[in-house]
Amino acid sequence: MEPAPGPQEKYHLITRNLQEVLGEDKLMDILKERELKIYWGTATTGKPHVAYFVPMSKIADFLKAGCEVTVLFADLHAYLDNMKAPWELLELRTRYYENVIKAVLQSIGVPLEKLKFVRGTDYQLSKEYTLDVYRLSSLVTQHDAKKAGAEVVKQVEHPLLSGLLYPGLQALDEEYLKVDAQFGGVDQRKIFTFAEKYLPSLGYAKRVHLMNPMVPGLTGSKMSSSEEDSKIDLLDCKEDVKKKLKKAFCEPGNVENNGVLSFIKHVLFPLKSEFVVLREEKWGGNKTYTAYEDLEKDFADQVVHPGDLKNSVEVALNKLLDPIREKFSSPELKKLTNAAYPNPAKAKPAEKSTKNSEPENVVPSRLDIRVGKVISVEKHPDADSLYVEKIDVGEPEPRTVVSGLVQFVPKEQLQDRLVVLLCNLKPQKMRGVESQGMVLCASSVGEPRQVEPLDPPAGCCAGERVYVEGYEGGEPDDELKPKKKVFEKLQADFSISEDCVAQWKQKNFLTKLGRVSCKSLKGGSIS
Repeated sequence: MEPAPGPQEKYHLITRNLQEVLGEDKLMDILKERELKIYWGTATTGKPHVAYFVPMSKIADFLKAGCEVTVLFADLHAYLDNMKAPWELLELRTRYYENVIKAVLQSIGVPLEKLKFVRGTDYQLSKEYTLDVYRLSSLVTQHDAKKAGAEVVKQVEHPLLSGLLYPGLQALDEEYLKVDAQFGGVDQRKIFTFAEKYLPSLGYAKRVHLMNPMVPGLTGSKMSSSEEDSKIDLLDCKEDVKKKLKKAFCEPGNVENNGVLSFIKHVLFPLKSEFVVLREEKWGGNKTYTAYEDLEKDFADQVVHPGDLKNSVEVALNKLLDPIREKFSSPELKKLTNAAYPNPAKAKPAEKSTKNSEPENVVPSRLDIRVGKVISVEKHPDADSLYVEKIDVGEPEPRTVVSGLVQFVPKEQLQDRLVVLLCNLKPQKMRGVESQGMVLCASSVGEPRQVEPLDPPAGCCAGERVYVEGYEGGEPDDELKPKKKVFEKLQADFSISEDCVAQWKQKNFLTKLGRVSCKSLKGGSIS
């Protein structure tokens, strides 16, 4: 039997891979006297995805350090956050979360009997808690409440009062769960400092706060339940895992905002203490890394190829997901999943077989539109009006795209420019060169015709998804079938607004960083 870890070793286990700790001295003082009591909460909103392995692997560290860990299913918070979980679905989604989070913990070998599981509504509707909510609301300014929730609560033009209550409830949870510390992502920092400021005003102790870094999603931005391409669902089949990893942003030598590398660092290494890059013998064969820093260095030096890295993560990830998929293959949990996350827009199987009978299914989320970076531009060898471009869309290799932009855009204005690329058209040859996408451009209505490539917001990464407002969650077609004319039907309602924003039926084209626009062709079309 291994000897119990000492305070310093416990401190290392608790804080390793964290981005920030608020209250380090207090944490060490507690560890010298007794075991730390800590909680992690999750609002029961969208379907959990593979980024949930990150906090789960930290919970494994907490248990190794002897901590008493509580997992809070924050059902009331899910409703307060701009009604992300409708009231009628709250109970179903909470049951789904309970089952899937426990399955994730079991898949990485965390013993459930050492954890305490609590629902928010188990205590947040009590007389005492409700009175404390009123007491807190008499002390907190609207400014402080809005500021505290800015990184967590969905921000809208006319916020609901419920969103302002959210940070106060999370602060009170620390007292009512009787813990020493709260653990969460660094996006929770403003709520944590809010709690440190206001709990003492109610006569309650200031807690320790432990923060994980935010793991980049597959598109290079935060992994999000509402952005389909940024995440892999815990119940995705192996084919979908392969497809999403293939699209993932993993630029050769680039270790910044690399969701594939981050998943290895924050999940796979802490669980196994090693990572094996799988390669064919002609490329050097398999290589085992026992330190993440060595892997990152080899990737930065382009010793490890993005394709090999993705394939290796795919194998390791599927090993983690297999027991979760198996658990959720039961009829009972399949029924729960469908009830908790109904999809009214999805056609019934019988209706799907009727070609062209569902015009409402021709929606913008079927288009795989991404931010691309133009790496090179050359004149087409056999057509003076065409460019042949190499465009990085976050895949292992850039795509070859043929565009009829020679008479509209000088070559030097395209080089190294960020563009908006439609990626799931069927590849077709244009004067002998196969084109693997379409650069979307604004076009003037009158003569002489003017054309401007659409501009993603500054700061976007190659491969980041572009979507239409209100259609963030859908899955794009693998390939648009030319006979069905999905793009053509949608394109009929593409337009440029009077403030030069790209739109579909007056809904904006967006990335995570803002609106897609053009330079000057207000009122134009998009082609």
